Amino acid sequence: MAEKGYFSVFLAINAAFILLINNKGVNMNNLKKVGLSALAGSLVAFSANAVELGVSGTAEVTYTTVGGSTANTGNPFGANNSVKFSGSGDVGVGTATITRTINDSNNGEWLSAWMTLDMGAMGKLSLDSVGGDLEGLGPKDDNLPTAYEEVWTGVSSSGISGAASNDTIGYSNTMAGVTLSLARSGGGTANSGDGASDGAGVTSTVSDYHLTAAVPYVEGLTVQYGRSTVDFAAAGENDDVYNNGHLLYSTGPVSVGYRYGTYEDGSDNSNAHEMEAYAIAFNVNDELSVSFATQDKTYDTPATTAADVTETSDAINASYTMGAMTFRGTIGEADNAGGITSTTDEHMELSMLLAF
Repeated sequence: MAEKGYFSVFLAINAAFILLINNKGVNMNNLKKVGLSALAGSLVAFSANAVELGVSGTAEVTYTTVGGSTANTGNPFGANNSVKFSGSGDVGVGTATITRTINDSNNGEWLSAWMTLDMGAMGKLSLDSVGGDLEGLGPKDDNLPTAYEEVWTGVSSSGISGAASNDTIGYSNTMAGVTLSLARSGGGTANSGDGASDGAGVTSTVSDYHLTAAVPYVEGLTVQYGRSTVDFAAAGENDDVYNNGHLLYSTGPVSVGYRYGTYEDGSDNSNAHEMEAYAIAFNVNDELSVSFATQDKTYDTPATTAADVTETSDAINASYTMGAMTFRGTIGEADNAGGITSTTDEHMELSMLLAF
């Protein structure tokens, strides 16, 4: 019942959005008089007037086992289903797009929700209200080639974060072969849906950027660098700083990558770390892909007398596609998991995904 309610709300929101796009003279008083059935009906009525609407989604079944020092004896079977709604239209200065995704693992709430305004050569503006998956460093924490999951999935973490939170303002543009992606978000508890600041106040502000550039005269070679800074509102507290860089190369069916990142803990550096990872992926044919990756994550503890500990993670991935169905799998393990000496983590996951 909850999902039906969200779906009805989505229809109303998108229909109002379409009305605004196609009838720039519509005022709020008129909109208030339009019932939910009329709004839903406008999805059809206005679809022929430069507005594109789409519904897509996935249905996934997984089987996961966890071993090592943190073995899990729970139910290995899982389901992960999502439905994505999107609508777009020309608003004069560019193309406006609204996207909403519902995922059952998120208790029927929005998994992601954003609006964008693509202004062509002037770049793209965005408001990422839920999810934090659009701009900045956060969604680009690990761009190494893989057939399925990242090397750290289930056994470690990427160690990199950015403005990947709710209510993030973003901007991106490509000039002279270089793509710039910016994001900024304020901390504190969530604001209300109408924009009123009824939360607990801003506790931090996150600002980050990410650059992607193709290397001249070397076809297939790309460099990436991103930096994120968490500026805390409390007096005397230093910033958290994340740095992350990639060197990626693709030729034919082979892709290789190198990644290096650091994290500086602004409080006392007790959780500072650096990461170095390598990956290779191979497309056997149009249906089958395989990959291998390894990562060393060193926990630097200058605020304590403890010696630095290096966690080593390895993972093998494979993916096979048959039409709309994709079968995927990953096997990964980590030594000194979590920076704890002699602790091991093991992770195995099988996935069957149907896209529609």
